[in-house]
Amino acid sequence: MRAVPRLFWLVALTLIASTAVAADFTRNDVQSALAAASTGQGVSFAGRSLAGLDLHDLDLTGADLSGTDLSDTDLRGAKLVGANLVGAKMPRAKLNLAWIMRADFSHADLSGAILETLVVSAGLETLPSEAAAFVGANLSGAHVMTRFSLDDMRGADLSHLHASADMRNQSMGLIRTDFSRANLVSAKFEGAALAKANFKFAKLKSANFAGADLTGADFLGADLTDTDLTGANTTGADFNSAVMVGIRGLSRP
Repeated sequence: MRAVPRLFWLVALTLIASTAVAADFTRNDVQSALAAASTGQGVSFAGRSLAGLDLHDLDLTGADLSGTDLSDTDLRGAKLVGANLVGAKMPRAKLNLAWIMRADFSHADLSGAILETLVVSAGLETLPSEAAAFVGANLSGAHVMTRFSLDDMRGADLSHLHASADMRNQSMGLIRTDFSRANLVSAKFEGAALAKANFKFAKLKSANFAGADLTGADFLGADLTDTDLTGANTTGADFNSAVMVGIRGLSRP
């Protein structure tokens, strides 16, 4: 598959720069705050705007980013382990159009966050070297419509996730959440909205989909060993070539 033309990215970046909300800080401000923080204490940018900033490769471990606007922010290679991106009781954290290649969100709290149209690769397909990590992260109740292909999401809490395909504009093709080839071992999807989601060749051993909406979801070649589908709506779901040893609760319409 051909790479996206350089002109495309130049135009896209120009449009993003022209529409982004002004940030409350500069990269230097963020670096100074990180340097001044006490050992073991995460910095706080709660409720503020970091929109459009270049924060690539910064260590934001344990930072309080609850309600923070991270739209268009460059988070490539950033370390956000244990960061607080929770959206409860304040405006939800926004990561629309944020660049997250190689970012580490392991054990971060992203509950209720908006993770739409994230930039996850420099081309049309995610490369292994670009994959992000969400190991043990809390994304319960988050709104997502993006590509998590190849991402490491072992043990992540994705319960009550809002990730069903966007059926409003089909002229540009089906827009759906993509978990293809992701590592979702022991991930929790209870009660999640996952209609038309793509799980092709995903590692889903011991995942829990109890009560989830999997209408039309694609599990082609996925490893569903010991997966719990109790009460899940699997109408129209494709399990072709999937590994289904020990699967529980699968009911065919």
